[in-house]
This record gives sequence, C-alpha cells and structure tokens, in this order.
Amino acid sequence: MTSADRPAPPTGLSREHRPGATVVALRGELDMATTPTLREGLRIALRDPGALVVVDLADVTFCDASGLALLVGTRRRTEREGAAVVLAAPRPQLAKLLEISGLDRYFSVHRTVEAAGLAGPGGGSAAA
Repeated sequence: MTSADRPAPPTGLSREHRPGATVVALRGELDMATTPTLREGLRIALRDPGALVVVDLADVTFCDASGLALLVGTRRRTEREGAAVVLAAPRPQLAKLLEISGLDRYFSVHRTVEAAGLAGPGGGSAAA
C-alpha cells in the first residue's frame, strides 16, 4: 500500500506531559471545517500548560489560513499563561506554508519534537 492509498488520519489532537513541557500532537487537516473543534480541544488540553508547549505537526496532512490562525491563537492564549509555544516536525508542505506566511519568524520551528527542547532528561534545545 502506498502513502496515496492510505486513508488520511482522522483530525484530532492528543496531549502528553513530559518533564518541563506539554506536547500537543495535531493530526489530520487544519482547515475551516476542523479548526472550531480543534480550538476547543486545544483550550482544554492547554489549561495548565507548564513552561513549554510543543505543538507536534508531524501528522498534519493539510493546513489552510484558518489552521494557521489556530496556531497563532494558540500561541497568544498560551503565552498569556506564561508558557512558550514552539512548533515541531511540520511536513515539507506545511513548513513551506509557515515560511511563505512569515510565521516561521513568529514561531520557533524544529525538525522534531525532541529538537524542540525535549532531548532527554536534561532537556536542551536545537533549532531546525
């Protein structure tokens, strides 16, 4: 089975607490149809975010302007609570969209979740 034959993952999110950080993994499409539900899910998932929030984008298959607005809004809300927000593991198409939109300068974007500051017990940060 090729990647084109595989069904797209259902849109959603999951949350994982790690030492010093909360990792929120988004999956599926970030578009007009899905962002209202994801926005509410992110509000719930990030009620007590800790000092660092890593948004794992590895399983995001599509993103439009409303998806970008979701990311920006998440950062704004989370920073009001004193947490830093970084993006991790965007697929090439999403990485290009972040670059074209200038959001790669607004967010710290890392190749992997681990590179976002979760590289083991001592942490550490490595930009992409």
